[in-house]
Amino acid sequence: MVAFAMPALGADMETGKLVEWRVRPGDRVRPGQIVAVVETHKGAIDVECFLDGVIDDLAPLGTTLPVGAPMAQVRRAGEAAAAAPAAPRPAPAAAPAAAPAPPVPAAAPAPAPVAAGLQAAFGVAPSRARVSPAARRRAAELGLAPDALPATGVDGAVTLADVELAAARPPAPASPAPAPAPRGGFDPALMRQAIAAAMTRSKREIPHYYLSASVDFAAAQAWLDDWNAAHEPAERLLPAVLLLKASARALAEVPQLNGWWDKDGFRAGPGIHPGWAIALRGGGLVAPAIHDADRLSLPALMAAMRDLVQRARTGGLRSSELTDPTVTVTSLGERGAESVLGVIYPPQVAIIGYGRVAVRPWVVAGAVVARPLVTLTLAADHRASDGHLGGQLLAAIERALQAPSSL
Repeated sequence: MVAFAMPALGADMETGKLVEWRVRPGDRVRPGQIVAVVETHKGAIDVECFLDGVIDDLAPLGTTLPVGAPMAQVRRAGEAAAAAPAAPRPAPAAAPAAAPAPPVPAAAPAPAPVAAGLQAAFGVAPSRARVSPAARRRAAELGLAPDALPATGVDGAVTLADVELAAARPPAPASPAPAPAPRGGFDPALMRQAIAAAMTRSKREIPHYYLSASVDFAAAQAWLDDWNAAHEPAERLLPAVLLLKASARALAEVPQLNGWWDKDGFRAGPGIHPGWAIALRGGGLVAPAIHDADRLSLPALMAAMRDLVQRARTGGLRSSELTDPTVTVTSLGERGAESVLGVIYPPQVAIIGYGRVAVRPWVVAGAVVARPLVTLTLAADHRASDGHLGGQLLAAIERALQAPSSL
């Protein structure tokens, strides 16, 4: 038997609350399969299992577990099932003289207890919408009918995120009532505390150094305009996708900034998995990974970014997306400031930042002209690299943005 433990969904996580099992005791599980939903300050996270076997000994729903604590046990192939206490077999009853009449209740029995039992065990009720236990509890607190809510979960299930989204919609005009206290899925105050703790640790333990460069974005913008003019709105690209792809390509050239710092020193990442910083509507941010971003085409990378942003804001991130980002990339967008100096998210060793693209004076062929520029910044860990290596990364990013058709 191998313990399936509560994963560390980021350096700022200490505990997680188990709110839903997607499997039952005795089910076969495979690597990459979503088996549970855990609530943290980042929201409701789909937890994947990376073991192959039969799952058993599931922790009770509602249990808050520290990182590394067993959530369940997985029996590998060939291992015998744990011996369970033998249930006493009922002795055969003597044949009755006459079958007893069924008890007649005083009133027609309501199916609510049975339905409630099914809901508590499996999140479903006969002839009703599938609703996760956490979603049903939260809907009851908010006075919502979960069966009537739009569903985005597996097999049309109503999830905790669906309930929170419905609760966030402006209510119909009525007598004002106090908003329910944040709970479970996303609490902005708790997220701010966790971010503060992680950033305090970062500034205390990591010797940061900072570099910046202004990059001419004219070639990239011209290529982007041509691409978007030839494609339907759903297939168009945003400047951010060029920035992320250029960063991923540059990290492939300078892998010393793609990985983690632990007690044994720098450990290179197994691939280019940048964490894309996403601002949440309720406040705070997350930076889940886009795996192998350097190998994705620009349309595929754009689709991955849109999907990630949607799931981050509605509650549907996977544990693997929060456990293995090898670097963080943040872009302030067209309404942001012109530059950003990031703080490294431990145990990563770098964060790449982009300000908004702004038209500024620039020298081209000896003449001062107006050009769209973007300020590129790097904060890096001096234990793992130095300014020379960081400068190589910025130069590689600039080269990539000057040849956008090669991305």
